[in-house]
Amino acid sequence: MPGALVDLETPALLLDEARMQRNVERMQSRMDQLGVAFRPHVKTSKCVEVVRRQMAAGARGITVSTLKEAEEFFRAGIDDILYAVGIVPNKLLHALSLMREGLRLTLLLESVAMAEQVARHGAEHGVCYEVMIEIDTDGHRSGVKPDDPVLLDIAAALQGGARLKGVMTHAGASYDLNTPEALAAMAEQERSRCVAAATLLRDGGHTCDVVSVGSTPTALSARHLEGVTEVRAGVYIFFDMVMADVGVCTTDDIAISVLCTVIGHQADQGWVITDGGWMAMSRDLGHDAHGYGLVCDADGRPLPELDFGKANQEHGILQWQGDAGVDIAGRFPVGSSLRILPNHACATAAQHGQYHVIAQHGDDMPVWPRFCGW
Repeated sequence: MPGALVDLETPALLLDEARMQRNVERMQSRMDQLGVAFRPHVKTSKCVEVVRRQMAAGARGITVSTLKEAEEFFRAGIDDILYAVGIVPNKLLHALSLMREGLRLTLLLESVAMAEQVARHGAEHGVCYEVMIEIDTDGHRSGVKPDDPVLLDIAAALQGGARLKGVMTHAGASYDLNTPEALAAMAEQERSRCVAAATLLRDGGHTCDVVSVGSTPTALSARHLEGVTEVRAGVYIFFDMVMADVGVCTTDDIAISVLCTVIGHQADQGWVITDGGWMAMSRDLGHDAHGYGLVCDADGRPLPELDFGKANQEHGILQWQGDAGVDIAGRFPVGSSLRILPNHACATAAQHGQYHVIAQHGDDMPVWPRFCGW
């Protein structure tokens, strides 16, 4: 374990810079090979230092899930941002203020009613909102079916104070798959259905310049992206146990972990108790194969004999599954360190205010702030 980690007050969120940089380069190289622009989803890190590395590698703009993210990254110098959650009336003034400061902000919606409100709001305030229509290509979440005629009605409502920029989809159902064949099929379904929506709009007389698809599994599994102009992906930057279960990374690719400290034992139950409960990890159990995360030693090597199946708010309860004769208090003494690989990197990172960076070069351990809120 790097010496500086010994002195950290736990629980602490660690970021392995070398692993993160490999993840950045892998995804950007893949998008370059497929011939599409890459617009990473930065909700995973919510960290300017991380996103600077994505931009330096070749990203063209970013995707956000909150206007708070849009504001923070615009202040950091990124002026091309897609807000990829359906816009609602009480957020339009915030969006307008950012646009008037110079942000090229694209909004997302999925209904005629919201299209009418956005267009009206833009006309009343003398701006023209750039708008994408969300397409449902997998039944996972929100959006309009790619063959639904309402697409034409939404586009027709975007007049005056709004302009149709394109269509966007997210194949979140890919998170439930775990074979290369199934992932490739989902990537093709995502691509073909989003392109079909764009074709329907164009055939109906509407401009549809952007066809935006993406999830980490489909981005890494697509065999071609004909008709797509840009891809979005987010969790690839850190990866996590869900992505390892899906099969698009290994545990050696996971760039964040939570450092925790052993605070006690229940020897008769085979429990090792740490100060890293669900407040440090989140309540996301992922595919429920690893409990609250994969337990590793202080150097990040997995300890399959310890199962993280129970947690309270500030207590992690690790259950020994190995040889019953092992002295767990002797093997994992009070004050010793363990690391937990998260099920869902976005959710775990959201529990912390900063990253303690295991630097790619040198022995320093910088702290990179991250933000939260909406």
